[in-house]
Amino acid sequence: MSSDKPVFCVIGAGHGGLAMAGHLALQGFQVRLFNRTPDRLRPVQVRGSIDVTGEVMGFGKITMTTDQPGKALAGVDVIMVAIPATGHAAIAETCAPHLKSGQIVILNPGRTFGAIEFYQTLRQHGCDADVTIAEAQTFIYASRVSGPGQVRIFRIKNSIPLATLKAHLIPATLKAIGDAYPQFVPGDNVFKTSFDNIGAVFHPALVLLNAGWIEDQADFEFYHQGASPSVASVLEKLDAERVAVAAGLGIHAMTAREWLYFAYDAAGKTLREAMLANPGYHGILAPHQTDMRYVTEDVPCSLVPMSSIGKQLSVPTPVMDSLISLASAMHGTKYWEKGRTVEKMGIDKLGLKELRLLAIGELPEKSAQASVPQQEVHEA
Repeated sequence: MSSDKPVFCVIGAGHGGLAMAGHLALQGFQVRLFNRTPDRLRPVQVRGSIDVTGEVMGFGKITMTTDQPGKALAGVDVIMVAIPATGHAAIAETCAPHLKSGQIVILNPGRTFGAIEFYQTLRQHGCDADVTIAEAQTFIYASRVSGPGQVRIFRIKNSIPLATLKAHLIPATLKAIGDAYPQFVPGDNVFKTSFDNIGAVFHPALVLLNAGWIEDQADFEFYHQGASPSVASVLEKLDAERVAVAAGLGIHAMTAREWLYFAYDAAGKTLREAMLANPGYHGILAPHQTDMRYVTEDVPCSLVPMSSIGKQLSVPTPVMDSLISLASAMHGTKYWEKGRTVEKMGIDKLGLKELRLLAIGELPEKSAQASVPQQEVHEA
């Protein structure tokens, strides 16, 4: 560490990035805020701080705001990537020339196979620095930008599993961020965090199955009113497919209902009951369009990789596949082609044993080579 307290760089100035940067600053950490486009940075530059309201309140002083990656990353200890997963490859490419050995990169969250994609992209762009790459199982905040340079944190989750691409580095990574985020806990390995990606269950289906209401510009509570009994039944079946694919890899994934209790202390006999019992979802309104990250991010970066590895393992995912096809038809986009497939990730030739080794970052040399595709991964 460069000092007694780690220096953080938060990448992304949207709903999540502002919440993370503001909260870290309120805790007394030096925080740099990087965004690829400068427009979102200007309100923070003018204020010199982020106005945080909600579960935590105050003005978090930001040490640096910049759209220059070299300045943002120089000398920082921990890089918190808080952007949609569709941008992970592009951010890895942007960061590749500037990363130094000993730095920690945490994807918040990785969605599914995020750490693997980030690692591959760094290597493809000539970065050989000994960087720890980690992914969170979900995003720690339920938050929304409330105005220029302002963000509201509805809830900070109780417990967030985190895993590193090399699983033996999990304890050191948790120690490095422990003062800032005691909520982060060991996440076993990156396949475990990838398949405990609960956003894959909640986000796309709730948008797609409430499309009429959403496009009518109705204001309704997304996770409560949007989870009608019929919609919740689809969520239950989608969740069962996710758990089954994970089991095919020998991984025990939490059910969505178990996760709600784990993250929010929200309990219920059914998934719908648990969602309705979650106070963290109160006040979160539905989006007013379907062309947003709950589909554009979670379909290609969550559902597609889960379905793809399911096919490799001969685990059927009919509900998952139907949602991917529905989203593709709705948006006129080939999400199957854009998404993180096993072919794009370079793991389609790996057997179960090699996949298990990949999960902890201990591949035999020939498999490690096979896991890095020769063509560039998709751009965001």
